[in-house]
Amino acid sequence: MNIFRLAGDMTHLFSVLVLLLKIHTIKSCAGISLKTQELYALVFATRYLDIFTDYISLYNTCMKLIFLGSSFSIVWYIRRHKIVRRSYDKEQDTFRHHFLILPCIILALLINEKFTVKEVMWTFSLYLEAVAILPQLVLLQRTRNIDNLTGQYIFLLGAYRSLYILNWIYRYFTEQHYVHWITWISGLVQTLLYADFFYYYFHSWKNNEKLQLPA
Repeated sequence: MNIFRLAGDMTHLFSVLVLLLKIHTIKSCAGISLKTQELYALVFATRYLDIFTDYISLYNTCMKLIFLGSSFSIVWYIRRHKIVRRSYDKEQDTFRHHFLILPCIILALLINEKFTVKEVMWTFSLYLEAVAILPQLVLLQRTRNIDNLTGQYIFLLGAYRSLYILNWIYRYFTEQHYVHWITWISGLVQTLLYADFFYYYFHSWKNNEKLQLPA
């Protein structure tokens, strides 16, 4: 654990709390992609298969439970909550997210650090997380007008991954034999997908304007 890893974890946690705050208090999921949330639920379900078999620390277990519980709760809210689901824009959220899953499975089977069920599923979760934000970004481009909480949620997600990159750089120079190419490349791809959003986010913040993405 180091300051970059901790900051990344807290930023990731805050992003989830912001989204849950929006959904629970405003009773609205407007501007939120169900497709992305389903992909994140799959990411955490496949990444944390070891939650009841490999104990690392209380902190680690609690974070796993939080991300698992929150991801499936968000999907339930958007799909089943009698008020929240009315604000879901199904006509705009049409990205075919299923087509992201199969290539990630194939890639995980072909390129992994160890050919075991847990390791392949872990690798799959890394590949899938790298592209899981795509349906959300496409939805934001279609709707264009982005409310503050949705904008903060996406910004915090991108910031979490950026902080993790700093964590990897720090560990590379402070720990011997710390090399994880799959994790690094997946994280870099994920961060690059946020680049356009970051540009318009900071532009709107600098000019005190409402955040909008180009169509």
